[in-house]
Amino acid sequence: MYRINKGTIIYAGRYNTEKAAQALESGLADMVGFGRPFIANPDLPSRIQNDYPLAAHDPATLFGGNEKGLLDYPSYQAD
Repeated sequence: MYRINKGTIIYAGRYNTEKAAQALESGLADMVGFGRPFIANPDLPSRIQNDYPLAAHDPATLFGGNEKGLLDYPSYQAD
């Protein structure tokens, strides 16, 4: 693949582990950013590395409005 841009290309927006891996392996992206998955999974790198399930985020907690929020999402606990 011929690249005109000599800088780092970071993709973000509704990526999951599989789509991110495809973008990286194909050379389409150098890095992939995760927004909502990181909010709901404070241990996201560990979850991806160990193939642990991802928790879904609660849209009601994204921008405040009540007592629940970012710090209420737990790290993954294996059974």
